[in-house]
Amino acid sequence: MKVLIVEDEKTLAYEMEAFLKKSFYHCDLAHSFQSGVMQLELNQYDFILIDLSLPDGDGLEILKHAKKNNPEAVYIIITAKTNLKDRVMGLDLGADDYLAKPFYLLELQSRMQAIARRKFNITEDLIALGKFGVDIQKRLIVFSQQQIELSRKEFDLLSYLLLHKGRVLTRVQLSEHIWGTFVNDDYDSNYIDAHIKNIRKKLNAYSETDWLETVRGVGYRIKK
Repeated sequence: MKVLIVEDEKTLAYEMEAFLKKSFYHCDLAHSFQSGVMQLELNQYDFILIDLSLPDGDGLEILKHAKKNNPEAVYIIITAKTNLKDRVMGLDLGADDYLAKPFYLLELQSRMQAIARRKFNITEDLIALGKFGVDIQKRLIVFSQQQIELSRKEFDLLSYLLLHKGRVLTRVQLSEHIWGTFVNDDYDSNYIDAHIKNIRKKLNAYSETDWLETVRGVGYRIKK
C-alpha cells in the first residue's frame, strides 16, 4: 500500500519510511506544507500521516485538502501538540486516528493495521477466497491447510484486490498503490497481466479461480 508521510522532522520521517518499507509499504515523503499539497495533487494514497506543526502551514489544512482529493485514504495525525482542541478538530475534519509524539514505530504500524481492518471489514485473520484462505498480516495463502507459494509481488497484487473485493481496479491503480510507481500504459498492462497469469496458474493447480475476474479494457476484480 502507498503511504504519504508529511513530517518536517527529517530524521523521524526517514525512520518512519524505513520501518514501514520493511512491512511492504511504499512511502513518499513531504517535509513542508507546500510539498505535502503537491504530492497530494500528483498521487493517490492508502495512508496519509500528517504532522500538524509544519514550517510553512497548518497540517489541518493539508487534512482538509487531502479529504477532497483522496477521500478513500486513511488519515493519522502525528504531532507533539497536546492541545485537546487541535486533536478534536483533526478528528472532526475526518482524521481516523491521532498519535502523539514521541511514539513507538511499532505502535504506528499497529494502528495502521487496526484501521485498515476496520475499513475493509476484516473480522478474521484468515479471509475466505473461494476455497482458499488468505492471511494478509502473515502474508500467506492456504488451501486445505497447505501453504501455497506466491512471490512478494503476486501476493501484494492478490491481497490488494481482496481488500477491494467487488471493485474494479485498473492496471494503473494496481501499479501505483502496490509498487508505488506510475508507468506508461503499455508496459503497465503487460506487467500486471503477467502477474495475474502467474497467480491463476499457481492457484488453479489446487482449485478454480473464477472469482478473479478480468474486466476487459479496464482491469481486474475479485467478485463478491
